[in-house]
Amino acid sequence: MRFSGGRRVVLLFLVAVIVVFGAVIGVTVGLAVASVRNIDEISRTTDTELALPTVLIDRNGRQITELFAAEKRTPVSIEEVPRHVIYALVTREDRAFFQHRGFNLVRMASAAVHIGIEFITGNRAGYFSGGSTITQQLAKMMYTDQSVTITRKLVELWWALQLERHFTKYQILEEYLNRMPFGHGTYGIEAASRFYFSKPATDLTVAEAVLLILQLSSPGFQTYSPIANPQYARSHQRLILNQMVALGYTTQEEADESFEAYWANHDFTRSATTGAFLERRERDPAPWFSEHVRIRLQDELLLGAANIYTDGYRVYTTLDLDYQRVAQRRLWDGIQSANETYRQNQATRESRIDRYVPIVDMLSLGFDIENMAVGTSRDQKRAAIQFRTQLAPILDMTSLMFDRTEQDAMRQISREVFLQQQAVTQRTRVEGALVTLENETGHILAMVGGSPFEPGNQINRAVNAQRPPGSAFKPLYYAAAINNGTVTPATAFNDAPVVFWNNDGTPYTPRNFQGTWSGMTRVRHALATSMNIVSLRVLNAVGFSEGLGTAGRLLGLNETQMAQRGFEPKFPVGLGTVSVSPMHMARAFAVFANAGREVIPISIRYIEDRRGRIIMSPEQDVNRELARKGQAAQILSPQAAYVMTDMLKSTVTYGTLRNRYLLVGGFGGMPMAGKTGTTQNWSDAWVVGYSPYMTTAVWLGFDRGGSNSLGTNQTGAQTAGPIWAWYMKEVHANLPVREFARPSGIVDLTVTAETGNLPTENYRGRTINEIFISGTAPTQFDTQQAFHDERRERITANLARPTTVSAAATIRDRVLSLDLVSPVAPDEPARPAPLTVPDGAVNPFFSDDPFGFDPLGDDPSADPRSDGDEDDDAPSGNPLLD
Repeated sequence: MRFSGGRRVVLLFLVAVIVVFGAVIGVTVGLAVASVRNIDEISRTTDTELALPTVLIDRNGRQITELFAAEKRTPVSIEEVPRHVIYALVTREDRAFFQHRGFNLVRMASAAVHIGIEFITGNRAGYFSGGSTITQQLAKMMYTDQSVTITRKLVELWWALQLERHFTKYQILEEYLNRMPFGHGTYGIEAASRFYFSKPATDLTVAEAVLLILQLSSPGFQTYSPIANPQYARSHQRLILNQMVALGYTTQEEADESFEAYWANHDFTRSATTGAFLERRERDPAPWFSEHVRIRLQDELLLGAANIYTDGYRVYTTLDLDYQRVAQRRLWDGIQSANETYRQNQATRESRIDRYVPIVDMLSLGFDIENMAVGTSRDQKRAAIQFRTQLAPILDMTSLMFDRTEQDAMRQISREVFLQQQAVTQRTRVEGALVTLENETGHILAMVGGSPFEPGNQINRAVNAQRPPGSAFKPLYYAAAINNGTVTPATAFNDAPVVFWNNDGTPYTPRNFQGTWSGMTRVRHALATSMNIVSLRVLNAVGFSEGLGTAGRLLGLNETQMAQRGFEPKFPVGLGTVSVSPMHMARAFAVFANAGREVIPISIRYIEDRRGRIIMSPEQDVNRELARKGQAAQILSPQAAYVMTDMLKSTVTYGTLRNRYLLVGGFGGMPMAGKTGTTQNWSDAWVVGYSPYMTTAVWLGFDRGGSNSLGTNQTGAQTAGPIWAWYMKEVHANLPVREFARPSGIVDLTVTAETGNLPTENYRGRTINEIFISGTAPTQFDTQQAFHDERRERITANLARPTTVSAAATIRDRVLSLDLVSPVAPDEPARPAPLTVPDGAVNPFFSDDPFGFDPLGDDPSADPRSDGDEDDDAPSGNPLLD
């Protein structure tokens, strides 16, 4: 129905009068009712709290990140807000703010007329909206729902009056600027300023202030967002600036300069879909640690009605952001390098396949052997790869062009392809993890759970990866043998082919990395160079119960967890077939540095509520738990822990980590101890090492191990070693050099290098200095002196006669076949005088070392009995590692 011009004006006037009159009557009645029934409700005004994120803080007081869900907010005092923010707000939202008492009848009448026009013209339903003052908007935010009805409007008016009665204008402004949504998931002026402009609200320019105030109009739709809709935001920003100039809130010069300066530096490449939540993840310097803490807060600590996303807790953590940044850089560089090596190896493999598959297929056709043909299988695999990587994304986009049924079918195909590709990625992408613990406290100082944190890569491998540690596991049962006196660093075992029999009657025949044998070898040297046979002899000597029991306690595992992780009383377990995480390994090695006392990893020191009151102290809880355990927390004696540390120092000085030590130019005098580990087929690479300050575990491998390989000879020392060495060098650069504390009850003794026994009075062989726990030092004398004297005399006599090169080689082979002494460690200083031979004769066997190897040289890989920086454990012959 259409109205004539005169009638339309009359109707508009009547509608406006009725609406305003109704509003006045409604407010009056509301006030009367409230004075009787809701007199206590005003307490809600002061009791209502802002939703605040939980803040994570590192050990030096620096903010790591914030945990929030829907609302990203940082409160700010009104005194810290620039005046031009307030001027921009009142210009845009409520110019009479400082004159009215909560609502503005003129604006309400204007809104009513506007609604009347819409109602009469039929453009939309006649809901009462618009005309809200700043106070009304705050009342709506705090005390009403979001429905668009006259009833809600009346409730809003009542609460606006209460706010005006109990608070000053500037208090209302402070509450408003801290509560209101500013788009992209930000709430409050401070959070918005940091999100949009990467600066605090105190530093906002006039143009920036106007842009933020514009966001209040439609924060959910981002209509005026300079990120999502820059041109529209720019035009309205200019309009408001002109209005502020006209109202005398700023000068034309300041408005123009700030406007031009902002758009001259605006980042037009920023994603329109970004938000505070997404950017929090992207900017988090320690995303795996933050997630680890979040899970602890949500699932273990702050239970019940507590909300970690809105209650404004301050969580004081153990993380050191400086160490964390170094850890991420070093690990990511190492992962990238490992992936490049892996791709090169795969390319070589594919090249060989392309070369030999046609030959195999030809032979299949020539000899009519149907099952021998492999070309079809190869082509099918290539087709599947092409479909997953190239066609699936196109299929997913194309599905949008069809109806719902066809979309669902095509998206199901895409989903299946995605899952297949994800499985392939888990098998073919090298990943890694690094975690650092402070030895004395168990504080987690750094934690990196893999390559850069992103939606498809959020597995925290530092905690959740369960991978075999290879030879890095050996020190855990060596420690048991040292602790109960079964062996000492000088105990010698025969490194020779042997068959070990498991309790179930099955044989086990391991071998060393290079398939060589060294004869009698001292325990220190065997551990430093990662010899398999001697290590298993140590495990056999100490026994599975004691050896694996101690390993479990070091790792922090109970009997059930040990059973789940493959702690079976069989000899393959001695080469690290169990499943553990980098956190477990760091925890175990930290015990060596902590004088044998249990170390429990800690990520949270204490938690404060929004008022600064300490409500939880997880660190104190851990300390009380250790105190309650008393002697049970002493896993190893301080003496055994020190001996283990001294033995593991040999890994760095001349063992499998020596080349990594040389690579980084040493550690500035800081003592280091550690162990490498490599699993079968080079699937996993480990280094776990420590200083007097901290312990760091590094792992590289695949999320799904299987038969995948990092590449030939990609051992723990080769792959993980550089990451560990460079990281430890950097984080110790500014720390004072400190020695590992030597407890009482340690004795030094000179023993023979061959057997580890005491030298006789006329002993002429090599001797070394070794340490022992009091009461475990050897008492027997070396009984092989007569044999060595006889052998030396026989060789000297042979060398005195003219001989050919081939004859000399024969003599050398015979000597080598008879030699039962252990290899000479490169860090053993005692050196016998060269054997005297007839004039003109050359002694090819006895220079400073019976094998012609200079024990003080720089390259341990030159020793034919040492693997240099390689682990002995990779091809162990253990089917469980295949």
